[in-house]
This record gives sequence, structure tokens and C-alpha cells, in this order.
Amino acid sequence: MRTLTKPSTACCNQNMYISYLLSDPHYTSCTRLSYILQSVSHDSINRFLERERYESADLFDEVKEKIELVGGTLGVDDSVLDKPYSDSSKAAFIDYFWSGKHKRPVKGINLISLFYTDIQGISVPVNFRICDKKSGKTKNDYFREMLLEVISWGLKPAWITGDSWYSGNDNLKFIRKLDMNFLFGIENNRLISIERGKYIQIQTLEDWPHNGKSVYLKEYGMVRVFRQLYKKVYRYYILGVAVLDDLDGLCHADFERIHDAHWCIERFHRAIKQVCNIERFQVRRENPIKNHIYCALKAFLRLEFMRFNKIIPHWYDVQKNLFVDVIRSFITSPEKHQAVNA
Repeated sequence: MRTLTKPSTACCNQNMYISYLLSDPHYTSCTRLSYILQSVSHDSINRFLERERYESADLFDEVKEKIELVGGTLGVDDSVLDKPYSDSSKAAFIDYFWSGKHKRPVKGINLISLFYTDIQGISVPVNFRICDKKSGKTKNDYFREMLLEVISWGLKPAWITGDSWYSGNDNLKFIRKLDMNFLFGIENNRLISIERGKYIQIQTLEDWPHNGKSVYLKEYGMVRVFRQLYKKVYRYYILGVAVLDDLDGLCHADFERIHDAHWCIERFHRAIKQVCNIERFQVRRENPIKNHIYCALKAFLRLEFMRFNKIIPHWYDVQKNLFVDVIRSFITSPEKHQAVNA
């Protein structure tokens, strides 16, 4: 974060921009915010996005005093911010990435997040990266880098979770060296062994006890596997523990509890797109894009702490009720009907 050496005289600030992201339903841009405020020029808003130097550590600093740092579930996942009409030669970070939503590569910005649910039930992003293909780093490189960062900042999760993209042996061994427990989705063709020296694909395993089964994952070691039916298709998961003697004690209730905590990151990615306007920006340079994304993530933090403190029932409540009075006034006002029909 940029350090101030004297009181700021900027017309646009972080709080103003975050409030705007939470309130405008469609047309997020510097020009639009200037039009709404009237007293602030769009150049002032552009300067705010260009000037600030927000980093992922600043996001963690925002939450570290408000959450339980020990014992929660830390999930990793990535999401594509759709930018189908942007020119990748003129805008930073835009490239083609695989989208789980579209089931194909799409043009956009790939946001990688570490999302933490603490033992109180507070769910917040604690680290993030914007994938830059020019850096030569893979998503897994970013993940390991981010994981080491949050640990160095004081986070001590009980479980690390992720989908099958992040369940490669390099990541699993990396987590094992950190003496941490994990739950990851796994592809149905990964090889496991029940009998020494004989490997089968996990999808061909016939005996599926309700409380999972301890097996040997090829080139990694002992894990406990679970199967879950989702939309008429089986998904497979592995759990690994730092203390191997604890592996056989894991049951279906443990799997469900950890998986439910991991699923919060999927809901988070939907929310930042639907009510935090993270996809809707019209800046092109690296720093303004980073600052816009940071502000959108802070907007989510505002919603989450409002939800946890029972100010709102859910993240969508603010935008849902923001225009109720305006719409009611329009519907019940004959004068406005006449003006529209004129």
C-alpha cells in the first residue's frame, strides 16, 4: 500500500470507490461514477486507480484482527473475469483461460484466490494473484507462493482444500512438507493401489464404504478417498493428514464438513461478479486493474462482515434492496408514466 507522507487531498478515495462498486448495478466506469457524483471528475477517479499501490498483503491486514487465524479451512481456486470485447494487445493481463462456467477457454483475466473460513464461520479472501502468462508462472506456482505467504503472515489453517486442478503430486508433497492436512478433488483416472504393486483408476474402484477408503495414491502415498454424486456424475476426493495414524479415523462427516467449507470459495467467486462488479471496469493499465480488483475484494469483505454481524441476511441483500424505493416511486407515480410515454 502506498504510504502517505502528508494528508491526502484526493477527490476520489478507496471508500468512495468501494461504495460505488456495491451500488451501481450495470455501468461501472470512471465516467459513470463522475456522472453520479457530479463534483468529482473522471480524471480524479482514474488518478486514484493509477496512484494507489494495493497488494495482497493489504487485504490480509484488513481481516487479520477480525478472524480466528488458527483452525479454519483455506481453499484455493481461480476464476476468469470475462472480458470478451477487450483487446489483449492494449490491456494488461487479458488472455485466454479455461472457464468452468463456459466449459471452454475464454478471453479474460484469471484471478487466483486463497479463501479462508474460520472456526466462527467468517469466510474471507486472504490472498490473491492475477495470473500473468508473461511471468512464466503456472497456477500451481502461484498457489504455492501464496500459501507460503499467508503462513508467514500468521495464518494456521487446519485444512488446505482445492479442486482437481491443484491436486497434482507436486502440490500434495509441498503441503506434506508443511505438515498440513488437505482435501482435494481428483480426476477419475488417477491411479491408486489397494494391493501392493497393482494400480487401478480411482473410477474403477468398486467397494465404496460410506466412510471412505484408505488407499495408496501413485507417486504420493497414503490418502483416504471419498466419492460424491453431483449432478448425476461421480466426483472423487482425497484427504491427506500430517499424522498418518489419523488417516483411518477420518469419516464421512469429516469429509462433508471440510468439503462444505471449501465450497464457500465457489459462492465467493459468484458474489464478487454479481454484486461487487469485479468484472466491470474500463481501465487498461496494470496498476488500475490491480487496484480495481483489490477494491472489489474489499467490497466483498464489507458484505461478509455485515452478514456475519447480522446487519444483512446475505451478500445479495444490499443490491437487492437498494432501488426498492426508486422502483416503487416510479411504478406508483402517474407523472413519471406520462413522461416515459410522451
